[in-house]
Amino acid sequence: MRTPVFVRQLLLALLIPALIMVAAMLGWFGGYPEHGVQASADTFTQVSAGAQHTCGLKTDGSVVCWGRNDYGQATPPTGTFTQVSAGYQHSCGLKEDGTVVCWGGNNSGQASPPPDTFTQISAAIGDDSCGVKADSTIACWGGNGWGKATPPSGTFSQVSAGDDHTCAVRTDGAVTCWGYNYDGQSTPPEGTTFTQVAAGLYFTCGLETDSTLLCWGKNSSNDNRPPAGTFTEVSASWTHTCAVRTDGTLACWGTNLWGETIPPTGTFAQVSAGEYYSCALRTDGTATCWGENDYGQAAPPGSTPTPTPWATATATLMPEITFTPTPTATPTTTRDPLSVGGIAEPPDIAQSAPGHSSAPFAALAGFGTAGVILLTVGAWYARTRWRTR
Repeated sequence: MRTPVFVRQLLLALLIPALIMVAAMLGWFGGYPEHGVQASADTFTQVSAGAQHTCGLKTDGSVVCWGRNDYGQATPPTGTFTQVSAGYQHSCGLKEDGTVVCWGGNNSGQASPPPDTFTQISAAIGDDSCGVKADSTIACWGGNGWGKATPPSGTFSQVSAGDDHTCAVRTDGAVTCWGYNYDGQSTPPEGTTFTQVAAGLYFTCGLETDSTLLCWGKNSSNDNRPPAGTFTEVSASWTHTCAVRTDGTLACWGTNLWGETIPPTGTFAQVSAGEYYSCALRTDGTATCWGENDYGQAAPPGSTPTPTPWATATATLMPEITFTPTPTATPTTTRDPLSVGGIAEPPDIAQSAPGHSSAPFAALAGFGTAGVILLTVGAWYARTRWRTR
């Protein structure tokens, strides 16, 4: 007995939107990033992941960048450098003579460093930059919302510029933070000494002198709950953090939209957490990146992608540091979350730029609506055919 025509038509009306949504999830409509590990052919001494671009310091002292370049943030100048730092839409490099040069977006002056000499620099994930000067004091330039570019006095060994807050390690090992503090990201624990600090979006992590990690601030994605163990370096970004263990392996935690917290195996010397991706420097000097790759930010020069196993990472988390927020002053500047040089919240995936890797989600939204329409039309058509039989 043959299936009635109206039944077949109804099944077809149900099947079409389902297939479209599955195709969207699998990335058949383009724009879906390569989640696998991307390993470079060049060798580096340092790598720095920004928002959607990455810069690396090659063994010959030159800087090479890759990824998004609409503001020139991935077009470094020539010369010999000792450090590079990739920010939101700008980058900065520390030259051999101690001077700093920056390139990319400069709407707030974040790419216009002062004519001083420095020992370390940090391009913010917002619209400012900071550096430790040769006399161990800190200088910041660019946007100064919430006072993030107004450093305290004293001597420091390292600085890290986040979005709307900045933290630095004093020469006595204490950490001082300034800027936005609603979630406690600028209130480091007292009585603790550190060797390094890393400012993220609304949280901060520090490497204690005993090589353990301690984080504070917002904890929406376990941002301030690092794994137990001992480490040599930590890097905090928008909503995830990565660190190098003392045995050279990597540990990452926080938001995992694109596999940014699932690092590859092997031994590493350095790691840098970007917006929704991460990069690390292997002990052989090659750079490896993983996570979102819509602009090629996770594809180092000469890289070849390899699959990443989607295993669930398990780790013993440290106790959460609770914080009671204190009122802060109204910022002196108002910034559009999607404007150049500043980002108040991680960008909504559905509001990404053309070509962004959010295609699966955008497609699901669009084709979900189309599916409802097709189902309605199919049901009406089937009902009409049933009545005419």
